[in-house]
Amino acid sequence: MGLLDNKIVVGSMNRGGLQGSVFEYDDRYTAYTISRIVEDGLDFAKNLVRINLGDPATARTLELSAIAVDVAAKAKVPLMIEPFLSTWVDGKAQNVLSADAVALTISIAQGLGSSSAYSWLKVPVVDGMERVMEATTLPTLLLGGETHGRLDSAFASWQSALTLPGVKGLVVGRRLLYPADGNVEQAVDIAAAMVHPNH
Repeated sequence: MGLLDNKIVVGSMNRGGLQGSVFEYDDRYTAYTISRIVEDGLDFAKNLVRINLGDPATARTLELSAIAVDVAAKAKVPLMIEPFLSTWVDGKAQNVLSADAVALTISIAQGLGSSSAYSWLKVPVVDGMERVMEATTLPTLLLGGETHGRLDSAFASWQSALTLPGVKGLVVGRRLLYPADGNVEQAVDIAAAMVHPNH
């Protein structure tokens, strides 16, 4: 229908580990496959890799993620790996958003598979991003974070992080789609100008 023309389209691959379930960290690949992404002509694949050092199910998630990285590389499909250090808090999965935690997950994620030739990272913006980005040479996209909170402070943190080596852009959907003032067009324009300042 032409709705996806001139757009980058991403196929999300996993999330078999349902939120709130006892098997949440056993995040199997139950959505897009690389072969279907190729067949449908999509541009990118994406997988979430939550790493809970205290949950044995993490080992299977890492194994399946390594296989996904290999399959993507063989098919020459760029793959965004979205790693989080995560833990159980009162029976709920909760991500750890410190510079040390993000750097650790980057180190783990970039070692998945036998080739990182088509691997990208998708990481949250946290305090100490300079130290975080020293952990990798992979191309990196920045997450937008939660929808609550002031958007101008988010803009400032994105702007600063975008100047770091290896940072290539933003993946910030909900943060821009639901701004507090409701002005989606303005929020998108501001973010786009950060990524493409000369356009």
